[in-house]
Amino acid sequence: MEKRHRIFIAINLPEEIKKELIKFQEDFAMHNNSEWARWTSKDNLHITLEFLGDLTDQELGEVCNIIKEVAEQQSVFSLSLSNISYGPNKFKTGQAPKFIWASGEKSEELAVLKSNLQKQLLQKIRFAPEERSFSPHITLARISSFAIRQIDQEEVPEINHPLDLIFTVESIEVMESDLRRGGPVYTILESHQLKC
Repeated sequence: MEKRHRIFIAINLPEEIKKELIKFQEDFAMHNNSEWARWTSKDNLHITLEFLGDLTDQELGEVCNIIKEVAEQQSVFSLSLSNISYGPNKFKTGQAPKFIWASGEKSEELAVLKSNLQKQLLQKIRFAPEERSFSPHITLARISSFAIRQIDQEEVPEINHPLDLIFTVESIEVMESDLRRGGPVYTILESHQLKC
């Protein structure tokens, strides 16, 4: 049976941005009972542009070529992170949220990059691109819906933490996700610089 690779395309974060996000995680965990949250490790913090699923070696090679071509056409740009909150569901809808995430501001450059990636990738591989409007976000924790439902809603801490973080996107990465018992391990397979 042919080996397959669980692949996604991502923007990785500068070290100083990761440190700020980890500081929030540590402060939140220190002041709240958060046994219902599985925190993302610093090395795994990123923005997913496209999740491509399980690819063959040949498909992975084609994806790497496409990412290189798209990156060469895209200029570097800035992204800002403005808030940390629960997502995507709110408690008010009757559904428990799945994540604690840092959300970013939409940008024209990011929308163009994502659109170009989708167009090029769909010509070569089969995957299901998201239909909804894309807002950049970074998963800080995955929430156990079972565990959080066992807690009185009044005891679940509110999260609406403003951020004022800006960073320059200089590259995009082809990444592999290896699902393990302790959580996923992400590896950068290729990194492609955007044009200056």
